[in-house]
Amino acid sequence: MSPPATPQTEGNGSPPPGPGRAPAGTDSQVESSSFIKLAMRNMVRKGRQSLLHFGLTALGLTAFLVLIAWLGRPNLPQ
Repeated sequence: MSPPATPQTEGNGSPPPGPGRAPAGTDSQVESSSFIKLAMRNMVRKGRQSLLHFGLTALGLTAFLVLIAWLGRPNLPQ
C-alpha cells in the first residue's frame, strides 16, 4: 500500500497555483475584491434605476412569453 498523495510544493513551501488561483505574490485578488466592492457600491447608489430596469426586463420577458404562447396555440375544432 502506498502512502497518501500530497500536493507538490514550490520552493517556498506553498502549493503551486491551480486553476482559478493566482500565484502567490500577485495582487489580482486585491484588484478583484475592489471591483466587487465598486459594483456593490454602484448597485446600492443606483438602486431605483436597477429596480426599474429589472421591472422592465421582467415585463418585457412576460409579454414575449405570452405572445409566443398566443401565436403557438393549437387549433382545436369546436
